[in-house]
Amino acid sequence: MAIRHATSTDVAAIATVEAAEFPPAEAATEDQIRARVAAYPECFWLLVDGGDRLLAFINGMATDRPDLTDDMYADASMHNPRGAWQMIFGVVTAPECRHRGLASLLMRRVVDDARGAGRRGLVLTCKDRLVGFYERFGYVDEGVSDSTHGNVVWHQMRLTFTQQHTDKESDD
Repeated sequence: MAIRHATSTDVAAIATVEAAEFPPAEAATEDQIRARVAAYPECFWLLVDGGDRLLAFINGMATDRPDLTDDMYADASMHNPRGAWQMIFGVVTAPECRHRGLASLLMRRVVDDARGAGRRGLVLTCKDRLVGFYERFGYVDEGVSDSTHGNVVWHQMRLTFTQQHTDKESDD
């Protein structure tokens, strides 16, 4: 198994696994995934087997906005590569690969990468039944989110790093 970032050739596989995980009102479309991969492939973490078959993935975008809002799902141009917060849109495991610790493995990598990128932390929304899962990584439940994505009640979860985010200055 290997963890890598997405490329345009991964879009169909990502869309297939996404559609298997979420109901249609919550799942990103293949076109939305294509736009996201084009705008921020570094914010897609894919866990693949030795044959490059997609087992699980986490995706999102970076922004200076502190809360995950519904407009972020639809507008890939909102991504800021130097953003203070890593937003997480989905933590998705292929149905035949569930309950093997793959999502946890990926989440640890995403947390490490966000910390290494100098982010203030990560933000995601989840259903009530998953609050405890994310708390195990240090996320704090901030209560019910304003999000109405997919007409579902979501909890906003935040993992804040102890160091402060600093804008990385370009040498050019």
